[in-house]
Amino acid sequence: MTFKDQILEGIPNQLPQPKPFDANINHAPKRKSILSKAEETLALKNALRYFDKKHHATLLPEFKNELDTYGRIYMYRLRPDYKMYARPINDYPAQSKQAAAIMLMIQNNLDYAVAQHPHELITYGGNGAVFSNWAQYRLTMKYLAEMNDEQTLTMYSGHPMGLFPSHKEAPRVVVTNGMMIPNYSKPDDWEKFNALGVTQYGQMTAGSYMYIGPQGIVHGTTITVLNGFRKIKKEPKGNLFVTSGLGGMSGAQPKAGNIAGCITVCAEVNPKITQVRLDQGWIDEKITDLNQLVDRVIKAKAEKETISIAYLGNIVDVWETFDKANIHIDLGSDQTSLHNPWAGGYYPADLSFKEANVMMADNPELFKEKVQETLRRHTAAINKHTAKGTYFFDYGNAFLLEASRAGADIMAENGIDFRYPSYVQDIMGPMCFDYGFGPFRWVCASGKPEDLAKTDAIACQVLEDIKKQSPPEIQQQMADNIQWIKGAQANKLVVGSQARILYADAEGRMKIAEAFNQAIKNGEIDTVILGRDHHDVSGTDSPYRETSNIYDGSRFTADMAIQNVIGDSFRGATWVSIHNGGGVGWGEVVNGGFGMVLDGSKEASKRLKQMLFWDVNNGISRRSWARNDEAIFAIKRAMAIEPNLRVTLPNLVDEDLLNSL
Repeated sequence: MTFKDQILEGIPNQLPQPKPFDANINHAPKRKSILSKAEETLALKNALRYFDKKHHATLLPEFKNELDTYGRIYMYRLRPDYKMYARPINDYPAQSKQAAAIMLMIQNNLDYAVAQHPHELITYGGNGAVFSNWAQYRLTMKYLAEMNDEQTLTMYSGHPMGLFPSHKEAPRVVVTNGMMIPNYSKPDDWEKFNALGVTQYGQMTAGSYMYIGPQGIVHGTTITVLNGFRKIKKEPKGNLFVTSGLGGMSGAQPKAGNIAGCITVCAEVNPKITQVRLDQGWIDEKITDLNQLVDRVIKAKAEKETISIAYLGNIVDVWETFDKANIHIDLGSDQTSLHNPWAGGYYPADLSFKEANVMMADNPELFKEKVQETLRRHTAAINKHTAKGTYFFDYGNAFLLEASRAGADIMAENGIDFRYPSYVQDIMGPMCFDYGFGPFRWVCASGKPEDLAKTDAIACQVLEDIKKQSPPEIQQQMADNIQWIKGAQANKLVVGSQARILYADAEGRMKIAEAFNQAIKNGEIDTVILGRDHHDVSGTDSPYRETSNIYDGSRFTADMAIQNVIGDSFRGATWVSIHNGGGVGWGEVVNGGFGMVLDGSKEASKRLKQMLFWDVNNGISRRSWARNDEAIFAIKRAMAIEPNLRVTLPNLVDEDLLNSL
C-alpha cells in the first residue's frame, strides 16, 4: 500500500502482523502498576472498542501483555510501516489544505529525530503525548484526510471523537488534553486514568501538534542565559553555566550556551539521549569521569572557551564535585522533568540508569524516597555554591516545588517563598512577557530549506524596520531577536520540519505573518503554518513559571488560558488546544495553544490580524491589571495603536498609605 492508501485505511480491516520490540529506539520507562483487577479489565475493554469484534480474541492477550509489561496499552502492532516525518503538504491525501497542514504537524511531532519516545507516541518531557495509542493516530489521520472545510474534528485527550458540521471560519480541530475535574489532578490520577486509556498528558506543544524539536527551547534558553549573565553583570565568555537534562526540551541547553558564548556543563543519566545530542551536534564533548570533567572545565575557563560539555552521570555529583574542587559556577539551573518526578523525569543519585528504571516500576515507594533524598542533596550542594556567589534560578521545571516537597532547604526566610527565583520572575517576565514578547514560530509546509531561508530574510527585514520606530523600552528585545534570526541558519537549528522561532510582540507577529502571506500570494514561498509555544505572554496560567511574576494573588487562577483559547477559536485559528499539565506538572498548570495556516488569501490576512493581536494582548492586559509596570506600558501603547481596544487599567495605591494602617 502507498503512504496515501495507508492514511485513508485508518484502522485496518485485516490486522497487520505483530511488530517486534525495537531495543534501538529510546522507549518510555515502564509505568507503575496502579490499576485494580477490575480497572485492568476496564482498560482492556476501552482499548478493544477501537476494533471489530472479530479481532478481540487476537488482541486481548496482546493488549494484556502490554499493560502488564509497560503499564500502558500502546497497540504497537498498529504502528505504520511508512517512515514518520513531516512530508511536504501536497503529499497528504486531504480534501482540506488546513487539515493537511495538521497532518504534517502531527507526523513532525512523531518523527524519530524529534520525538523522545516515538513508539509510545511521546514527543518530549517523559510523558508529553500526541496520542495514547496507535489506533488513535490511525483514526485521526483518516478523519483529517476525509474532512472538508465545513467540518471540525474534536479531539478528547488523544481520542478523535469525530467530525462535526461547522463552518469555514471555525477551527478545523479543537484539542483538549487532560482536562480533569479539579479534584482528580494529582499525579497518581494521571497514572490511573492514562492507564485506563481515557486521558493523556499533552505537555504544552506535544498534544497540540506544534512541537518543532529543541529549536523552540533553544531560543528561549539563549535569551534566558544572555539575560542571566546581564543580570549578574558578567560577559558569558569564559564563564560557567551548570545545569542538567538532555531530553526533548532540556537538550536545547548546551546549544543555547554555545550561542550565548559561555561554558556549559549539562549532566544527563540516559546514555542513549546523551549520544543522540552528541551526534546531532547539540553538545561538543561527552565526559564520563568527574576528575576529567574538573580538568576540562578548568582548561575552558583559563582559555575563555565557548564550549558545551555533557557529563554522563548524575547532576548532584557535578555540583558536589565542583564545590570540593572550588570551581566557581556563575549561572546554575536545572531542566530535568521534575513535573514527572516518579516516572522518569528525575533520577536518584547512587543508582545506575538501569537500576533506577527497574526500581521505578517494581518498587515505586522506594524510588520516590531515593528521588527525594537526591533532591535534598542537590539543593544542599546548590546552596553551597550560591553562598559563594552563584546565581541559581528555577527553569520552570518544578525543581523548587519538588525540592520543597522533599523537605530540602529551599525556602526563603519568610517560610512562604522559595529561596531562589523562577526565571520568569527575574528574567523572562519583566524583560519579555510583560512587554508582549514571546515564542512566535512558523513551519514551511513545502518542506523546502529554501522556503525557510526566505522566511528568515522576510522576518529579519520586518524586525529591522520595526526596530527603527520602537520605543527605548524594547530596543534590547528587538536587537536580541534580530541577532538570533540572522544566526539561525548558521546554528543549524532545524530538527524535523523546516521551522523557525523568534520572540516577537503583537506588532512583530502580525507584520511578519502578513509579509509571509503576501509572499505566498506572490508565489515566492508555499504555505506557512503559524503557531507558538504555550510558554508565552497569554496562553498559559502556571503559578510557578509563566505567571510566577503575577503578584496580585491571581497567579493560581486559569481564566487567562481559557479566555485565550476561546478567543483564538473565533478569531481565526486553524486549530486550538487547551491542556491540563505542562512543563511544571499535572494539575499545576492550564495552557492553551493554536495553529494557523497562511495560504496567501485575503481571508488569511484578516484572520491573522484579529487573532494574533488578541493572542498577545489578552495576556498583557491581565499582567497590566496585576500592576506589572512593563505590562501597563505595553497595554497603553497597544490601546494607542488600536482604537477598538479598551482595557481596564489599575489604580496604584500609595504604599505609605497602606503602611499607615
